[in-house]
Amino acid sequence: MVSTDQLGHPDGRVELDDPAVVAQSRYGNEELAPTRIAERRWTTYNYAALWMGMAHNIPSYLLASGLVAIGMNWLQAFLTITLGNLIVLVPLLLNSHAGTKYGIPFPVFARAFYGVRGANFPALLRAFVACGWFGIQTWIGGQAIHVIVGELAGSGWQNASAIGGHPWTLWLSFAFFWVLQMWLIWRGIEGLRRFENWAAPLVTVAFLALMIAILVKAGGPGPILSQPSALGWDADFWTIFAPSLMGMIAFWATLSLNMPDFTRFGAGQRQQVLGQIIGLPTTMSFIALVSIVTTSGTVVVYGSAIWDPVELTRRFENPVVVTIGLVMAILATMSCNVAANVVSPSYDFANALPRWLTFRTAGLLTGVIGVLIQPWRLLTDPDIYIFAWLGFYGGLLASIAGVLIAGYWLIDRTHLQLADLYLPHRRYWYTAGWNWRAVVATCIGSLLAVGGAYGGPFPDDGLIPFLQPLYDYSWLVGLAAGLLIYLGLTIAVPQRTNQSSHAAPTVR
Repeated sequence: MVSTDQLGHPDGRVELDDPAVVAQSRYGNEELAPTRIAERRWTTYNYAALWMGMAHNIPSYLLASGLVAIGMNWLQAFLTITLGNLIVLVPLLLNSHAGTKYGIPFPVFARAFYGVRGANFPALLRAFVACGWFGIQTWIGGQAIHVIVGELAGSGWQNASAIGGHPWTLWLSFAFFWVLQMWLIWRGIEGLRRFENWAAPLVTVAFLALMIAILVKAGGPGPILSQPSALGWDADFWTIFAPSLMGMIAFWATLSLNMPDFTRFGAGQRQQVLGQIIGLPTTMSFIALVSIVTTSGTVVVYGSAIWDPVELTRRFENPVVVTIGLVMAILATMSCNVAANVVSPSYDFANALPRWLTFRTAGLLTGVIGVLIQPWRLLTDPDIYIFAWLGFYGGLLASIAGVLIAGYWLIDRTHLQLADLYLPHRRYWYTAGWNWRAVVATCIGSLLAVGGAYGGPFPDDGLIPFLQPLYDYSWLVGLAAGLLIYLGLTIAVPQRTNQSSHAAPTVR
């Protein structure tokens, strides 16, 4: 008989006594199974390097430069981004705990509160957002490759005949970069860890070099730091501060859900917590400062804010400088894109079809969907990028984070029955594999958070006009509503256990 007992270790981490319980379940496969203790060896440096690789990328740069482009000065943009990352660090660390303790990825963790089948609802919602991000980053990387080859091959490459509004050579560069990333994900999670360890420091050097080059052209930091804000510190600034802050938080809202995909490999809670505290706020503040200074410098040097670093790099006359800079940009994009936007949906899609999809094949599916989303349309305007794209999906995912935090920390007090996450008709089966309380909390929380979406592609008075004031605080509204509604429903309508005929697993 297969044992459903779980082994508790002195450092608090837990593993299954008999891994065969997952192998024999239709709701598990090798990638979704709890990581064995012997395989949990990621250190503080691994997590810090992971965040360096994910944070030091072009979309992070665009986040800060976009705030300058819409009128903030360097101090306003820096404070907005730093505050946003300190806020999002809280749910990120809260949800990371389960990954390290039980060795489980995000979609399996979600089964504890949404049900063994119902976890596909938040997992697939998270996965499709990641696919959008994968497409955005792949387009950016393709642009960098297109410019590099153009520097070497001449104007014939850059001025090639257009297809769909872009040179066919840009589409070719986009396809090449897509294949390159698929090759990296095919190497598996260990290959990714090794890539992050050496790529992250190189990317940091590249962004510093770009900032120094602009400082030299601008005549030092004085002209940059003395630029006044186009918004001031009155109502014009505060009107866009709240939605901008929500956008900054939403930038990592995806990782605040699926960080267990990485912390499941942690050597201990101390390693992952310390590594993430070192990695996220510091590196994001650093790239924000570099981006803000650089973009503000372009106003001094070129007369207008150039928020795209690929476009800025093209302005330099030395082809060697351009090539080195854009090679670093490609490394930065790969470093972030594969870790942040392919690992998670690979687990999420595999969770939906565990007998059909593996980590690698689900990664390929992510890449295909990322192209179908047409990411080139999302990067046409900083207002669309920050307010429409980031603000909207941030509110959706925040309600899921609220459910997970309420369930894991307030209701279950961090105690999960590991085997039951993979077995039907046990504790986490709820009703036909779904926990309606979590679904209702997520739907209502999401409606309150983004129902009033306005501006950009949305109506000026909001999708649902009376909810419009809440949209400026979409992430906070979604998080609070998801948490409180799930907590209230669980207390008011307690779960009827599905374990009446099964003995509870023991912890040894």
